[in-house]
Amino acid sequence: MKETSAEISNNETTATKNREALLDTVTNDTIIYPEERHFKNIRQVTFGGDNAEAYWSFDDKQLVFQSNYKDWGVDCDQMFLMNANENFNGTQPPMISTGKGRTTCAYFLPDNKHFVYGSTHLVDANCPEVPLRKNGNYVWPVYDSFDIFVADLEGNITAQLTNEPGYDAEATVSPKGDKIVFTSTRSGDLELYTMNIDGSDVKQITNELGYDGGAFFSPDGTKLIFRSSRPKTEAEIKKYKDLLADGLVEPTDMELYICDADGSNLKQLTNLGNANWSPFFHPSGDKILFSSNHEAVRGFPFNLYLIDLDGKNLERVTHGETFDAFPVFSNDGKYLAFSSNRNNGGGRDTNLFIAEWQD
Repeated sequence: MKETSAEISNNETTATKNREALLDTVTNDTIIYPEERHFKNIRQVTFGGDNAEAYWSFDDKQLVFQSNYKDWGVDCDQMFLMNANENFNGTQPPMISTGKGRTTCAYFLPDNKHFVYGSTHLVDANCPEVPLRKNGNYVWPVYDSFDIFVADLEGNITAQLTNEPGYDAEATVSPKGDKIVFTSTRSGDLELYTMNIDGSDVKQITNELGYDGGAFFSPDGTKLIFRSSRPKTEAEIKKYKDLLADGLVEPTDMELYICDADGSNLKQLTNLGNANWSPFFHPSGDKILFSSNHEAVRGFPFNLYLIDLDGKNLERVTHGETFDAFPVFSNDGKYLAFSSNRNNGGGRDTNLFIAEWQD
């Protein structure tokens, strides 16, 4: 385990007190909590920076993830490649994006030799500014310079899949290997679309006002789960539209929605309040694992929860006091990759963890 700020002192007269302080710190800042019964074991993969959205290759041998870790020579999110059994405590993984602009949401293609990802590098080689507040509220930027690209594992771009004005990003691939789902503003709103692996046959999946994003296919490719903010009142609608006109969204009030892969049979899955997001199908296809702060009073913590497809049997999976999100099961269903603020010594680093899953 990585040491925290409560290291044992060399001063023998305070050794006992320091050991007690260390034990107390480990209890509150640890790699695994006693209540986390779904984790048979867990290991930490990264040890600094903000590391997130780690997605498995179809053969589960590698993962691609995004990081802004300055010690790796980047100023904003870029894509990195790792073998499934690696960790990076003092070492650096290979960067497989261009190193230009800002990148997001990489996902392996079925051949395990290429991946899709969103990038702003065609518009500007520099990192775009990241506004975090608008009128005192937390916001996410939605850069209209994002497009979706295909690259090989050496970082060479082999195709550009989108070329529409506005935001195109958040691409993920069906386990069947035939379709990509992504979020776009090409209609004037943030909607979901699907396309073939080569970028052809683009179809709009959602069409209701609000931010529809972060979509994933079910294991059999027949359903989609995604997060959405659906403004209802006149004031909410105006606020949403004004923010979107400035290239921003406010992600503090989101629920999960589920639909068939063609957009039919749409239904709201959660009605918990606050932010419910980063959903991913359980390997059985019968449950959704997602991140939520619905039990929080002041925005934190975010923990992982399981819920049935009918919205019943909500179960808390993680028990941290800070942030757990971006859960992604391996294709064989044996492992879970996720991002967490745990075991970071009380700092702000968000690291990757891989747990062996047990139901």
